Amino acid sequence: MPRPLPPCLQRERTRHGAIIFYVRKKHGPRVRLRAEFGTPEFWEEYRRAMADETPASTAKTPKAGTIAWGFALYRRSSAWAGLSNSTRRARENILRQIVESSGEKMLTQISQATIIAGREKRAKAPHSANAFLKTLRTFFGWAAGEGGLVKVDPTIGVKLLKGPNDADGFHTWTEEEVRRFEEAWPVGTRERLALDLLLYTGLRRGDAARLGRQHVRDGVLTIRTEKTGEVVSLPILEPLARSIAATNTGDMTFLVTERGAPFVKESFGNWFKKACVKAKVPGSAHGLRKAGATRAAENGATERELMALFGWTSGKMATHYTRAASQKRLAQDAASLLLPKQTTNKSARTKRSGAGASAKKR
Repeated sequence: MPRPLPPCLQRERTRHGAIIFYVRKKHGPRVRLRAEFGTPEFWEEYRRAMADETPASTAKTPKAGTIAWGFALYRRSSAWAGLSNSTRRARENILRQIVESSGEKMLTQISQATIIAGREKRAKAPHSANAFLKTLRTFFGWAAGEGGLVKVDPTIGVKLLKGPNDADGFHTWTEEEVRRFEEAWPVGTRERLALDLLLYTGLRRGDAARLGRQHVRDGVLTIRTEKTGEVVSLPILEPLARSIAATNTGDMTFLVTERGAPFVKESFGNWFKKACVKAKVPGSAHGLRKAGATRAAENGATERELMALFGWTSGKMATHYTRAASQKRLAQDAASLLLPKQTTNKSARTKRSGAGASAKKR
């Protein structure tokens, strides 16, 4: 029997006899998939259709000069189009929340104090507060520049908050937590394959979810990352190769759902989080990427090597990890200096002739 289609994917024969596929969530609009069925491009379209938000059809035209008006223009700009799909989805949620609470306010009313107040309102969740600030930084940077909507960027000088975890708020897995997860999910399980893909490639969850055999050639994984568009080429390390060989994988992706369909990025993150809970570890998919960066830096990776490995387009994140690893190594090397200085043997080696006899007489 043919394998059942993934969730929300429907097959239809047109009046001309052609077979078409489209995605429809419950009673929502139909999203036509144009690529050939079964190709990487087809599954990429499927993932995007499953992840995209349903557009509001009854939205009113916002008044000129308001926040809602400015956001609408921003969404039609090349600056917005240049963001990755995942970044747009995350920031779209923030923009929508702002419009719901303050969309009728005029852009000229937004000052630095307004931005700080919005950040402080979210201060109990530093990661959310920083995401709010980063979103407005990008918008007002465009609005005060190419957009020409405001004269001054009110986000200038407003600092990000420091959270209880790392800079981006995700817990970095420890080596002990990795071992605990491995004990709970042995080689051959989908959960273990997910961990090995994330840890031994350093890919983000969206890239790891769409990784498949079509990305492998001569033992090397090559994939264009979703967020930055950088092409990353990585050798398949022995632990990962062993895990892939022992696991039932999909046709186009290594990781598949129980029904054999490719994961959507968001559902993959939720599924992996449940696996972490069962293994009694506090981690997440992104935390494994950070654990890999920490491990590589502590093993001596340079900033340029980290940038190539993790697909970073700037050295900011690489510097963060190499600096932390350098501080750790320096502290370990310097710890012996806290011990009392041993002088007995050194003085015995440096005595001049007759020094001992003179000391006894004195």
